Amino acid sequence: MVKIGIIGGSGLDDPQILQDPQIKEVDNKFGQPSSSLTCGKIDGVEVVILARHGKDHGIMPTKVNFLANVYALKEAGCTHILAATAVGSLREEIRPGNLVFPSQFIDFTRHRNLTYFHDKVVHTPMSDPYDQNLTAILCQACDELGYEYNRDVCVVTIEGPRFSTRSESHMFRAWGADIINMSSCPEVILANELGIPYQNIAMSTDYDCWKEDEAPVTYEMVMERMKQNAGKVKNLLIKTVGRIK
Repeated sequence: MVKIGIIGGSGLDDPQILQDPQIKEVDNKFGQPSSSLTCGKIDGVEVVILARHGKDHGIMPTKVNFLANVYALKEAGCTHILAATAVGSLREEIRPGNLVFPSQFIDFTRHRNLTYFHDKVVHTPMSDPYDQNLTAILCQACDELGYEYNRDVCVVTIEGPRFSTRSESHMFRAWGADIINMSSCPEVILANELGIPYQNIAMSTDYDCWKEDEAPVTYEMVMERMKQNAGKVKNLLIKTVGRIK
């Protein structure tokens, strides 16, 4: 039976999209997740929402207990994960307001626990870390809703909480990264280790700081643009959850 885990990023922690929401406090062998689980249904399909940075957005990226978060969704019976996140654009064509569905990542984090496997050596394949079936479903829904989107791009995850310097922003572009955030890694890595199909629903909010005719990114800019566009993510979830098999 399909059950969808939804990891809420900036601007998406609203349980009102759920039918018959129930709050469950959980913990597991990896510690306390960032938030309680909000459980309910969308279009008749069971879903579980977890707020990545806490209900009050008070947990900085490096301090997120990614292992506990992903494992909590696994223990709740989630068969797929859709993870909302704010991203900065490193490409002209990925405009602020666009939805973005990556297919590759570059992990530029330094201080995070990256694996569940500490007692044995497990080399998890990671050549194609994002689920292409979920991508196809999300893109079809965007077409039907008339939303602009970009797919099959590369996200670089930085440690944060600071934003990039201009030199770093240009370096990531030279590496082949198309968008940048602080949360996709190790989340996508851990989902793959547990065998859970995973896809980001990313919202482009800014041009980072590489584009000289645009204002450099600020936290206030990110939050305001996510607030303005969070409805897109909610509409997309409502449109897609019932199609996931």
